[in-house]
Amino acid sequence: MGGPAGAAVSTRFAAADLGASSGRVMVGRAGPGVLDLTEVHRFANESVRLAGTLHWDILALARGVLDGLRAAGPVTSVGVDSWAVDYGLLDASGALLGNPVHYRDARTDGVAERLATRLGPERLYATTGLQQLSFNTLYQLAAASGTPQLDVARWLLLIPDLLVYWLTGEIGAEVTNASTTQLYDVRRRAWATDLMADAGIRPELFPPLREAGSRIGPVLPALGLPGAPDVVAVGSHDTASAVVGVPASGQHFAYISCGTWSLVGVELDAPVLTEASRRANFTNESGVDGSIRYLRNVMGLWLLQESVRAWGGADLPDLLRRAAAEPAFRSVVDPDDPAFLPPGDIPARVAQACRRAGEPVPTTPAATVRCILDSLALAHRRAVRQAQQLSGRHVDTVHVVGGGARNSLLCQLTADACGLPVLAGPVEATALGNVLVQARTAGAVGGDLAALRALLRETQHVVRYEPRGTEAAWRAAEDRMAG
Repeated sequence: MGGPAGAAVSTRFAAADLGASSGRVMVGRAGPGVLDLTEVHRFANESVRLAGTLHWDILALARGVLDGLRAAGPVTSVGVDSWAVDYGLLDASGALLGNPVHYRDARTDGVAERLATRLGPERLYATTGLQQLSFNTLYQLAAASGTPQLDVARWLLLIPDLLVYWLTGEIGAEVTNASTTQLYDVRRRAWATDLMADAGIRPELFPPLREAGSRIGPVLPALGLPGAPDVVAVGSHDTASAVVGVPASGQHFAYISCGTWSLVGVELDAPVLTEASRRANFTNESGVDGSIRYLRNVMGLWLLQESVRAWGGADLPDLLRRAAAEPAFRSVVDPDDPAFLPPGDIPARVAQACRRAGEPVPTTPAATVRCILDSLALAHRRAVRQAQQLSGRHVDTVHVVGGGARNSLLCQLTADACGLPVLAGPVEATALGNVLVQARTAGAVGGDLAALRALLRETQHVVRYEPRGTEAAWRAAEDRMAG
């Protein structure tokens, strides 16, 4: 603990939350009837392309985290969360073997198809329960096979585990992020070592697993943080923390963790490993307290973010106002089209997708934004309905958390598309979920996920959007997107 028992510091927790475009350190206060956040440091997360490969600048991210933790002042503990699938390699001395490669790099193109005959999609799904995404850690490692770095590596650490190692010197892998690798047995809750061996991947690369809520160790004294706080394993996959931060009541809710990606799904007690689930490309990722995040990845606000970048940093609030005035469903595209995955000129790719599908081509930024948001709402509708059908879990409310909760047009369109009320907020669900797990570990709050969510409902602001419009119009637009 970072201070004497009963000191005021006992209710302060630092959440280091790394997203695809920026990172930040938030300080949260948590206790009975109290849950709030203060941002103390924000920093850019800028990828770097060198010699044809897209990398994360992991050392800049580590510096940003340390600067934020120093700005946070005395805290009881620290938790780290980030995106999934990407990793760093360490040699036997603990030295990093090069900057981690970005999941949007093209090195995994075609790898899944080459591995299919050896592993088989049915076996992969029966073991891991994971959706087929070309950039899963399995395929990244297959793409790196035979490289000097991989050949000499002693440990593979996912991004939050790598940062935790630098903070504490402790090697490990937190379960919620491990479950995104397609190298984790979702039923046994253990590394899928037989699958690794058959894929030509050394099982000894993978460190011992640890559960969210476990204490990892104190921050190394050499880092100079006040009080040498503990580092606690949180839901280190940012979506796992975000789902903890959903202020739901009961079980009958869907969530959309909406940012660069939209992660759309339901929370279950056990994985769904049916053939229908595999064909629908739903994933079974481990959540906090042994739960299953049964969800589907939708491309998300990446399409809007990259479009704004292509337009030279256009005024987004003005674009959204003008998009709201555009006719609904003039153009729709499938946001999960692989053409939208790499960075680049998304407006041009939207236009190309419209031409291929015989849709009217958007001719203004506002029309492009409306096309993107209509299409995202349709993708949310599809995923929410499939999640219910495949899992047998009825949904009566959709919770939108993350940055997308600020986008009132997208939230209203999602309510309209799903035909269900949307409760938008909190925007900072990931940091809140991170803090709540730390606070429970410290004894500042207690109870199960339902108790943590009750505290969220008591302390956090949400906006309710009621569905409007006609089901027939959305069904027709959905048919166009699918066709």
